[in-house]
Amino acid sequence: MRLLPLYLEPRLEPRLRSLLEQHDFLHTLVDALGSPLNLLLPGQIADNLARFRAVYRKHHLNGPIHFAHKTNRSSALVRRLAATEAGVDVASLSELQHALGAGFTPERIIATGPKTREFLWLAARTGVTVHLDSRAELDELADLVRAHRLPPVRVMPRLSGFLAPGVTVLTRPSRFGSDVGELDGLLDAVEHHRDAVELTGVGYHLDTTGVAEKAVALETCLRVMNECHRRGLRPRTIDIGGGFGVNYLADAAQWERYTSELTDAVLGRRPALTWQGHGYGLRNESGTLRGALGLYPAHRPVAAEAYLDELLSTPAPTLGRPLATLLLEGMYDLAVEPGRALADQCGATLARVLEARHTPAGECLVRLEMNARDVGLEEHGVLMDPVLLPRPGAPTAPDGPVGVHLIGNLCLETDLITRRTVFLPRLPVPGDLLAFANTAGYLMDFSAGQALRQPVARKVAAYRQDGAWRWRLDEQYWPVDVTGTAGRRGDGRA
Repeated sequence: MRLLPLYLEPRLEPRLRSLLEQHDFLHTLVDALGSPLNLLLPGQIADNLARFRAVYRKHHLNGPIHFAHKTNRSSALVRRLAATEAGVDVASLSELQHALGAGFTPERIIATGPKTREFLWLAARTGVTVHLDSRAELDELADLVRAHRLPPVRVMPRLSGFLAPGVTVLTRPSRFGSDVGELDGLLDAVEHHRDAVELTGVGYHLDTTGVAEKAVALETCLRVMNECHRRGLRPRTIDIGGGFGVNYLADAAQWERYTSELTDAVLGRRPALTWQGHGYGLRNESGTLRGALGLYPAHRPVAAEAYLDELLSTPAPTLGRPLATLLLEGMYDLAVEPGRALADQCGATLARVLEARHTPAGECLVRLEMNARDVGLEEHGVLMDPVLLPRPGAPTAPDGPVGVHLIGNLCLETDLITRRTVFLPRLPVPGDLLAFANTAGYLMDFSAGQALRQPVARKVAAYRQDGAWRWRLDEQYWPVDVTGTAGRRGDGRA
């Protein structure tokens, strides 16, 4: 049975769309630097920062916007942000060293996540704010400060385990942070170490997309701030972490249709839509649908800065007034740590087509010069179509649509770039490129490795200058003019 095409077209904003239309330029880059190849757009991350700051202005709030460094290993993105008013959130010793070397001064850096002793020492030595993951981490930091005769370090305890009095809100348990039920002991410890640390605020980071859960957490933090002031401490910042999300798809109807058709396929009401009937968490038990769909909500009408706006406009669960109003009344600063949302539309991953062949069952397999770790779509549950970039001289007229399975270059049965059937305008031929759009946030290099000694994708920073697309290797990109043409429009920052 011939399958009707089910498209999941990627959302492309003008800058990324313009770059992906430069077929000859992109083929030349892959020919020179190899496949896979990661493209980065430093100018886009500065634009995304401005959109978040506009939400702050709308609600009359102040406070830092920190980029979650772990989102991408790029130097270009971090250096571009260093040229703005942004901060950066580092979660390892190497990330801290990288941020300092990229141009961030210590007061614009926060150290998060579980920390080694070396990480804590460098954070304390340079004067970085430390988000405390536990009471033990606080004790260790204080010991380091005293042992090395360092100035007191700014700290912000990370809280978890939030409960809403009188309101049933289910919050996913977290292994990070200190439970709010242990707040008294934690604040006792902060007071005990007042010679070594200075409490500047409290924060949280919830692994959820639910506005209601985050509203509970933010209201609780407001109450915690009041308790801190009652004790004579003087915190002024509430850090609500990240998790603002990204809208990956251009068309909501395509997403709704695909998920509905996937359900029918799992129940056997239509042909399979995936390799070997994979259900993405759904299963058929005697004609009854079981399980839960384990996919990222790829079409999100409210995401990134719009999500932050919605959260700040939400009434507090028990106090009733908008959360932004409560922050203003308390004269508190708001800190955020967007990762995926700040990296939205900031990059793409290119892969060369090596072959296309059919299985005895009639399924079409397209092998790419990359593996599943080079573009973590399946690992992160993000479904979206690649963009076909024909090689020079290849047919450009569509002869499809054609449904294919994209497989990687590792000799592993599990090396599938996409488990779902992807529909392309024509059957790819060797030398064509497939461009996976919007991969800069966690999808590009978060899991990349040199399995079977396959090369890891190189990175290129692309920007407009003098009306044309230019590029530099990621590690060679700086947000300054290096060509002796200072003052000209397009200085490598676009």
